[in-house]
This record gives sequence, structure tokens and C-alpha cells, in this order.
Amino acid sequence: MTMPLSLREPRTELALELMLRFAERTGLSGRHAARRYLWTDAFAVCNFLGLARHTGQARYGALAAELVEQVHRVLGRHRADDTRTGWLSGLDEAAGALRPTVGGLRIGKDQPERAPGEPLDERREWDRDGQYFHYLTKWMFALERYARATSQEQPLAWARELANTAFHAFTRGKRMVWKLSIDLTRPLVDTMGQHDPLDGLVTCLELEAATRELHAPATPPLQGAIEAYAALLDRRSLLTADPLGLGSLLLDAYRVASVPAAPRELAPALLEAAATGVEFYAALRELALPAPRRLAFRELGLAIGFAAFAQLPAATRSDAREACAKLDRHARMREQIEAFWTRQDHRLGPWWTDHADINDVMLATSLVPDGVLG
Repeated sequence: MTMPLSLREPRTELALELMLRFAERTGLSGRHAARRYLWTDAFAVCNFLGLARHTGQARYGALAAELVEQVHRVLGRHRADDTRTGWLSGLDEAAGALRPTVGGLRIGKDQPERAPGEPLDERREWDRDGQYFHYLTKWMFALERYARATSQEQPLAWARELANTAFHAFTRGKRMVWKLSIDLTRPLVDTMGQHDPLDGLVTCLELEAATRELHAPATPPLQGAIEAYAALLDRRSLLTADPLGLGSLLLDAYRVASVPAAPRELAPALLEAAATGVEFYAALRELALPAPRRLAFRELGLAIGFAAFAQLPAATRSDAREACAKLDRHARMREQIEAFWTRQDHRLGPWWTDHADINDVMLATSLVPDGVLG
């Protein structure tokens, strides 16, 4: 049943406005050419699924389906300015359309990837295309949420193929690579991402759980990847004071708590790292800074994390009482962050508009986190 417009709460109304504007601006609806970016689109898929449930309107579910198709059609293929054409996997048109994730997915950056033999320019590398492991795991997460929401096996098959491809491409013995070329043949940034093993472990555990619940084929197998990520995970490396990283730790704790087969000690370890980091972040008083000196999407990542923390099962909280007590003292950060960035005057300057897509989507996620939380 569709909720009458006049009865919707302001949070939902703003989330709808932000997501419809995002859809129009990036070519998901309307006349603009499709402009896709993997991280943002992963959260956007979840948001449209959540809004479909929240409002009872099928149009938002249809936007989620169209976004999944667009991401595969755009980021699963070579760039228009590349000499290479077709699917990243090298499969022909028909086979590639059936298996769009088997070759990985491009980030969606504006600039082409660094050419072989070209020296690394760290500043320019941020604007260059390629494949990021932690973006691929976000897309696996979005496909898993989409599969659950629609009770379809196909999105899980795509997610599992992507998980298998990413594991074999990015894992190099006892370490991982942060960024690879579009064809996954050479490192572009050879260091290991701080939370990459964690991203891989939590995502694969969640995919296995969804596969069991939907009675879907467990292929390709992911147990080897799960064991490898668990071995690579150094809990001392979880500590961070970055708000986006802290939000990810809280969301991962919630995700782990929802997987019966996950190691029981993992969620408490994530909560302990998050509690330490949040206390350090609070002491920095960055939330007192004016809008031009803040990065909205990173703060909103923390707000989303606290939305997940609020939904933690009692058993998980019991396993991490001290950490949860610390986090409870700072849980109002979500309200502070949302109150600041929902003010229209705080969303008019270049600090917001230069990153409008990711800022709009992350704010919508914090306001209505149903889709991300499942």
C-alpha cells in the first residue's frame, strides 16, 4: 500500500528528493547520458530498495533494477575512450551480458587509467580509473541486498562471481593490492588497503548466508577466500580515526552479527576498534567546523554506521559491553551530522556540490537506512 504523500515524514521526503535528483543527474532517469560510479551506485541501489519498502511504491524498486543493469552495462565494459572494447571479461556480447561481473567492474573515475610504464603521480591517481577491491565489495553487498529484497538468485550469482574474481586478482600471498588496472593484470597502487581483508571476509560471509537462505547454487565456492581473508586480517590494523572508516566498522559489526556462521569474536573486535576510534574522533571536534572545512560523505558514513549500531542484537551488545557503552555516549553524532547536512544552506557551496552524487546518496542512506540494513 502506497503511503500518501502528505503523511510521509520529512526524513523520507528529503531522501526521496535526493535520490530522484541523483537519478536524473546521473542518467538513471531522464535525458542525461549514463554516468556511473561504483561506490555511490552501490549505496544508491540499497537506497532505492529501502525507499520501495518504506513508501510501498514499485517505481523505486524499478530504479534499483535499472541501476544494477546500468552499472553492469557501463562499468563492466571498457571505457569509450579506450582502444579496447566490449566486456572487461573478454567474453562475447551475449556471454558477457549473462556474466557481467566475471571480469570485475571499473571504478568509474573521470580519467583513464595510468598507462603501462607511466610513473605514478599520487595526486592524479585519485582521478584515474581502474579497479578498487573495496569498491567491488560494496557492489557485492548491493547485489546481496538486491537478491534478498527480490528473492532472486541471479544477483547472488553475479556477486559470487565478482567475489571469486576479486579474491584471485587482488590477493597476493600474505598481502593484498589496493588498486589494479581495468583488466586486472597489473597493480596501479601496490599497497594493501587498511580494511580490505575485513571487507572481503565480511562480504563473503554474508554472501554465503544469503546463498543458504535463498537455496541458491553455492558457486563458485568462497570458502578458500573466507579462510584467506581471515588469515590476512590483523585486528591491530582496524584502528582508525577516519569517520568513514569508523562508520564502516560499525556497519560491518551489524552485518557480522546478522550472519550465524560468522566467528563470534569478530563483531566485538570491530566494536572495540570503532569505540576507540570514535572517542579519538570526538576529541578532534571536527563536527564543530564550518561546512567548507568538512567532507560530508565521510561524516555521513559515520552517521550510517551509528544507524547500524542502533540495530545491533542484544547478544552482540552483551559480548562487547564496554565498547558499546563508549559508543552509546557518542551515538548522538548521527543526529548532529544529519542536522548539519540537512540544512539547505550547508548544501549550496562547492564543498557539497563538487561531490553532489556521493553526498546526496550518503545523506539519503543515513535518513532512510532500511535498504543498507536490510
